[in-house]
Amino acid sequence: MKSITINGSKRESVGKKATKALRNAEMVPCVIYGGGEPLHFSAKELDFSKLVYTPNAHTVLLVLDNDTKINAILQDIQYHPLSDKILHVDFYQLFDDKEISMNIPLNFEGAAPGVLISGGVLSLNKRKLRVRSFPANLPDFITVDISKLELGNKLTSSELQNDAFTILHPDNTVVCQVRTSRASVKTEDEEAAEAAEAAEAAEGASEESGEAAAAE
Repeated sequence: MKSITINGSKRESVGKKATKALRNAEMVPCVIYGGGEPLHFSAKELDFSKLVYTPNAHTVLLVLDNDTKINAILQDIQYHPLSDKILHVDFYQLFDDKEISMNIPLNFEGAAPGVLISGGVLSLNKRKLRVRSFPANLPDFITVDISKLELGNKLTSSELQNDAFTILHPDNTVVCQVRTSRASVKTEDEEAAEAAEAAEAAEGASEESGEAAAAE
């Protein structure tokens, strides 16, 4: 998995006054968990743009005070309710010999026959899947091949299992499916209604013809 580097400085003071001063200086207070005692540090808010404002998944190399390097993943992030400015970020430290759980984006490939030929609609039930693996085996994304999906077919998480990682969803979790389009359903309903009207009209004409013959 690709990694993003964020430079920061260890924090000596973690009180409200110090935290407010950091935010006023456009710095973000952060904490690293998973390595024993929580480690407090701060980093420039702009440095988080490539990590936060992207659909891609990344690990993070945290470089503190130019000498301490820690591999981690983003665990939690808090935003200001009005301005959407980043208020606080939690990281979780990675170790080569410990498995980690992470949300991985899905990359849909191919063209579904149920859409191209049968006029169905592809529904994406999942955009990400949570997986567990060792850090070295974390994928940048999970490829989902939809080229064999016919109308009414669906693809589940069990079909995406990989030896390198474990998908942490029930095997019957629907990832995507090809549904009948509303336009198609509407057309079928209209055709059925027209057929029913035609049958009623034919029946009415037949009755009228019979009455006329009887009158003669």
